[in-house]
Amino acid sequence: MTLEPQSAPAPAPGAPDPIWFASYPSGVPRSIDPDSFPSLPAMLLETCTRNAKRSAFECLGTRMSYDEWERLSRGFAAFLLEEAKCRPGDRVAIMLPNLLAYPVAFFGALRAGLTVVNVNPLYTPRELKEQLTDSGAVVIVIMENFAHKLEAVLAETGIRQVVVARLGDFMPALKRTLFNVVNSYVRRAVPAWRFDAFAMLHEACHRRPSERYADAQPGAATPALLQYTGGTTGVPKGAVLTHRNLVANALQCRAWIEPNLGDEQGRVLTPLPLYHIFSLTANLLAFAMMGGMSVLIPDPRDLKRLIQTMRSAQVTTMTGVNTLFNALINTPAFAALDFSKLSFAIGGGAAVQSAVASRWHEITGSELVEGYGLSEASPVVCINPVRKPKIGTVGLPISSTEVSIRDDAGKPVAIGEAGEVCVRGPQVMQGYWRRPDETKLVLVEGWLHTGDIGALDPHGFLKILDRKKDMVNVSGFKVFPNEVEDVIAQHPGVLEAAVIGVPDQHTGQAVKLFVVRRDPALDAAALVHYARERLAPYKVPKAIEFVESLPKSNIGKIIRKELR
Repeated sequence: MTLEPQSAPAPAPGAPDPIWFASYPSGVPRSIDPDSFPSLPAMLLETCTRNAKRSAFECLGTRMSYDEWERLSRGFAAFLLEEAKCRPGDRVAIMLPNLLAYPVAFFGALRAGLTVVNVNPLYTPRELKEQLTDSGAVVIVIMENFAHKLEAVLAETGIRQVVVARLGDFMPALKRTLFNVVNSYVRRAVPAWRFDAFAMLHEACHRRPSERYADAQPGAATPALLQYTGGTTGVPKGAVLTHRNLVANALQCRAWIEPNLGDEQGRVLTPLPLYHIFSLTANLLAFAMMGGMSVLIPDPRDLKRLIQTMRSAQVTTMTGVNTLFNALINTPAFAALDFSKLSFAIGGGAAVQSAVASRWHEITGSELVEGYGLSEASPVVCINPVRKPKIGTVGLPISSTEVSIRDDAGKPVAIGEAGEVCVRGPQVMQGYWRRPDETKLVLVEGWLHTGDIGALDPHGFLKILDRKKDMVNVSGFKVFPNEVEDVIAQHPGVLEAAVIGVPDQHTGQAVKLFVVRRDPALDAAALVHYARERLAPYKVPKAIEFVESLPKSNIGKIIRKELR
């Protein structure tokens, strides 16, 4: 499947500059050249050559240089072509947490001219089967901890080559053996599995390519990645991201971030899984372009180990989601860290609450900067100026990106008015995998209709109000859950909050609030009083339920549909 690249048309002669350009930080260009590299592997090969001796990744105390990344990925590419008999365009599923194995498998698949399919290791066998079947993947790279899930459904998929990764892959020999033994026999984290035929990733990457081996040369419009997402309609489907899409977004992120890192090599903490597009682009790809090092965190839920890693790695920046930042600022050991090297942190995936951003600044002395994106845009669309973020907004459209706020008829609305956020730029996907009807619903005349409700202020900053589907309608008045959650989260007795709409015989819908308490004595009456002082009457929660925890996705995003 090869699709023509989409680009935003050049502005008409004499057309005024977009309002956000006047707010751009010094050193950030208005545009990038998405065609400066012919493909994603070409871009990564260039940075591996330029930064050969530098460390590209660190995980569980082991570092991998750019030179090693290049050599190991070449070995895996040769394995895919010469032993797995893959052909250009074949899909390779990668079902790995944040281990050194992920960037090696990812880069190797691209060098072989194949399309990567990111798979969540937490998937059940049913979910795994559905994604493998829909994508048509013929190879899967899977960590042995999850291999039993694949065994249960392998016969119902088109997979013809299984490649198994282990926890200790690409560590020094003695350490590799120790980690693998502990993982299998001490922690007992590897359920029994069996395949008639399989290969081990470590060995596959260390095989010698034949004399005939050569890297593939995929075109800019060739699909590089199928990123599965609920999309704007909630049905899981693969967003087709081409080489040009991902090159563009990596360059856009680099243009925004690099001027704020100074001369020091960037060290980015990567707690969000690389199979999530935010982490893949903003951390792996963008920091690789800068010659930086990604500190990979296999399990961000283990806050003790995460904080220990931050203490030793002295990271200069990090990415995360609101729930992770909130958990850190409520962990005493975090506040005791030395933050002298930390320049800023970037939050995405869900709204960053102002109370969390404020407390983060108090503890670390650095800014927690909110951005905005979606899988269909590779994913980054907007980022706040990292030195002077505008709290409550997701920032400014990044270089070579246009944002338009449209009404239900598709017409642009006035500055300050709410409407659907529409995006145009070289990072916008080429469509949904084998779903032309779904594609037509969201790609209209070159504009991606996101399904998010937002507004642009007079300085070009975008405020995301909520998802269309999450908006609560109280007697004809629109209530955005993000706003109510943000207000409630500022109460000192609240740890986490989530809002949904519930049926109401008098108002059509009413606001229901779910709260995880920080203060066990907090009651509903106190929260209602607090909300009434800060919100219009129709936004005040009519029902409040206290819970022990809130349902979250694999990256920590609160799942409102489960609360419904």
